Amino acid sequence: MPPKSPRKAAGHAHEELESMGGNEFQDPEFASLCGKLRISDHVKGRAWKTYEQLERSVLRDSNKTVSLGLCLFIASVDCEEMAFTFTELLKAINMSVSRCFRILKEMDINVDNLSTKVDHAISKLKTKYETMCHLYQKFQRTFNVIFTEMASNRTANDSSTSSILTETWIMFILAKGKVLQMDDDLVISWQLLLCVLEYILKRSPSEVLKEPYKSLVNSLSVNGPTRTSRRGQNRNRRASQVAVTDMRVIEVLCKENECPVDEVKNVYTSSFVSFLDSVGILMTDGIPKGEVMSKQYEELYNKNKDIDARLFLENDETLRADVQDSLDHERTPRKNLNETLIPPQTPVRAVMNTIHQLATVLNSANDEPSDILNTYFTKCTVNPKTNIVNKVEHLGHVFKEKFASAVGQACAEIGYQRYKLGVCLHYRVMEAILKSEEERLSVQNFSKLLNNEIFHTCLLACAVEVVMATYGRHILQNQSNSITDLSFPWILDVFELKAFDFLKVIESFIKSEPSLSRDVIKHLERCEHQIMECLAWQSDSPLFDLIRQTKDREGSIDHHEGTSNLQQPLQHNHTAADLYLSPSRPNSHSSTAPTTPSNINGLHASPHQQKSKSLSLFYKKVYRLAYLRLKSLCSRLLSDHADLEHIIWTLFQHTMQHENELMRDRHLDQIMMCSMYGICKAKNIDLKFKTIVTAYRELSNTNQETFKHVLIRDNQHDSIIVFYNLVFMQRLKSNILQYASNRPPPLSPIPSIPQSPYRYANSPLRVPGGNNIYVSPLKNVYKTSDGMLSPTKITPRSRFLVSIGESFGSPDKFQKINQMVKSSERPLKRSTGDGAVPKPLKKLRFDTDGQDEADGSKHIPGESKFHQKLAEMTSTRTRIQKQKLEESTGITKNEDK
Repeated sequence: MPPKSPRKAAGHAHEELESMGGNEFQDPEFASLCGKLRISDHVKGRAWKTYEQLERSVLRDSNKTVSLGLCLFIASVDCEEMAFTFTELLKAINMSVSRCFRILKEMDINVDNLSTKVDHAISKLKTKYETMCHLYQKFQRTFNVIFTEMASNRTANDSSTSSILTETWIMFILAKGKVLQMDDDLVISWQLLLCVLEYILKRSPSEVLKEPYKSLVNSLSVNGPTRTSRRGQNRNRRASQVAVTDMRVIEVLCKENECPVDEVKNVYTSSFVSFLDSVGILMTDGIPKGEVMSKQYEELYNKNKDIDARLFLENDETLRADVQDSLDHERTPRKNLNETLIPPQTPVRAVMNTIHQLATVLNSANDEPSDILNTYFTKCTVNPKTNIVNKVEHLGHVFKEKFASAVGQACAEIGYQRYKLGVCLHYRVMEAILKSEEERLSVQNFSKLLNNEIFHTCLLACAVEVVMATYGRHILQNQSNSITDLSFPWILDVFELKAFDFLKVIESFIKSEPSLSRDVIKHLERCEHQIMECLAWQSDSPLFDLIRQTKDREGSIDHHEGTSNLQQPLQHNHTAADLYLSPSRPNSHSSTAPTTPSNINGLHASPHQQKSKSLSLFYKKVYRLAYLRLKSLCSRLLSDHADLEHIIWTLFQHTMQHENELMRDRHLDQIMMCSMYGICKAKNIDLKFKTIVTAYRELSNTNQETFKHVLIRDNQHDSIIVFYNLVFMQRLKSNILQYASNRPPPLSPIPSIPQSPYRYANSPLRVPGGNNIYVSPLKNVYKTSDGMLSPTKITPRSRFLVSIGESFGSPDKFQKINQMVKSSERPLKRSTGDGAVPKPLKKLRFDTDGQDEADGSKHIPGESKFHQKLAEMTSTRTRIQKQKLEESTGITKNEDK
């Protein structure tokens, strides 16, 4: 039987809600909450029905007031009638924001408990809360570095440090709300906070300032007045502009906080000054009264219906981290007391480090073509320079406008500054690609490639995406819920690019810029996955035209690789030039032909005689990604039925190859989950869709919309269960039933787990041997007091971490590591009875057949590699154990003597 859809019951419930009025509810707690939160009758009915449905399943053991309050929140979002702020809700149900998020997640155990609209609202609130937490913590630390406590003999309360702290924070959250439309731009927010600190710092009494700020403020030739002299000031715009030009305090703040001074100055002149004008504050004013700014912030807060950031100043319980969340995050083992502790980097510090790394890479780059590029341009049959420069200039204006629309009109210049960084990277990578193509093809005339507008736009888009990701906090988070308004594929919409075209440049871009950080490479790889999962399958994608043309010409789009090839990482010789210029190859009976000089110059064979290289490579990558996802899901759900993985993969692969219309405007994972459910039903395996969805949510880079919002037909969307019943099962019923027969269809080749082609392992690499020594890439870096970059010291006490360039501690740790490495590389023979140093075994050597020989012994011809390795490991472990036992026995005897 097909699975039942909970949406049918929900539909009938919705019809009943229309006739229900507020007088139907006699529950005193519910009535009290509705009164406090000003709930309308329509939302009351929806909320009560939601409560009744969830009470029977997930709310049985929950606090009733909390459950009712969260149901009111859910109903208000769904009905788009939010009469209360999120903080008001938390106060009404006496709950912290982090615990509220956790309970809402627990409530969403079924496919349809929470709508995608509610998911989005929760994600936005959570992002804003986390961003404000990071900013307030950074603000506190920075403020304490700048300001000191007032002397005990001062009694003027309005000049106290605590008063200045309050006014600074309120001024900042007001500025953030006025300047930024986005809640999660950590970089601009932090730079705006530095501007606020500069304004307050210059107007504070010198006795509350620490060095070097005290001396700096005293030396300013144009100094803003303190609050006591505010009334006698001449309020005119000319004096305001004079004050704006004095950037010495900003420069010191940027230096002390390792922040790009040019960017902060840009924020100051383009955004902060506009904010001051919008709220009626002049540069000649002193520190504004906190009450006035608080009233203006109140209006913003009530309009946005979100979190009251003023409560951070009071350490309000609603904004405190939940105890459970703290336990989940505090995984750092206790350190030895004699070690120098280095604190892990904060999110602000982390993103500043990634920006610094990018700035270092682009330090010598230019936002105009280099001399080498100009040489390539002049050697083209048609010089492309004018078109390239004009295109870059045009897209710059487009980007600036779109960035301002997304972030805030006052941030237009900030966006253009980031775009210019992308242009520098774009020309740098273009030069590297041309050098590589020249070496590969021994030609210098790249006229067809350099006059290809799609290639240039995609290359520029990729460079700008790298910059946008570097400035975005989500690049440091391996979570799918960190999606923002500027996250990929935003750049594709800005440049009006198709995802399938953009995909062609990603791999060449990464390979042509070796200085890209690991986080940036992983981000671009994730962009590549997003395209293969869903973006390339959108209705307006050129992929479907390419598939249709291939089918008309060849009758199929079979892109299977041989089983032997699938045991290796995806290998190909295609470059961006191949994929943009001649994305084709001769018929399937011949091998792939590389791009030739004639192709580069604009000559290539008739497309009717060729098979698309880009389509072939796309399908090979999609198959590998699809199998990786399926294998992860099967390991969670079907460990007792390992044989089913191959069958599910066959149906999955068949659907992608022969029923690719099912992929139109849908997601690869939707087909995967339906394939798993269908095969399990055919094989009489009890696996519910709810179980599949629950396991799927635990995979990396998943989104709840994937199973909650699936296209059914004609822009109608429903849950994945409805999609399976009405679409997937109807199209593939005969195929699924074949696997229940006595003569099932042949199985498709299974690829091995794919490896990243970008030379960055996704997990630590194990050093061969038996002592659990791993080498992992440096993920998080920050600067220590002596300027050296260092990893965070988060390792178990039983393990050892070596960071080149910083103090390691006692030398005996190095001796222990040496002993571990020696024992893993060269297993020792048993020690002799006279205590002589044991001789190392012969090192492993590999013959031409790849067989290993250890300790001079030969392997049995028919023995598998696995058994050979197992025997070697067992023998080695036995020797080491005996040696340790004899050593400990010898020590005991010596002690007895």
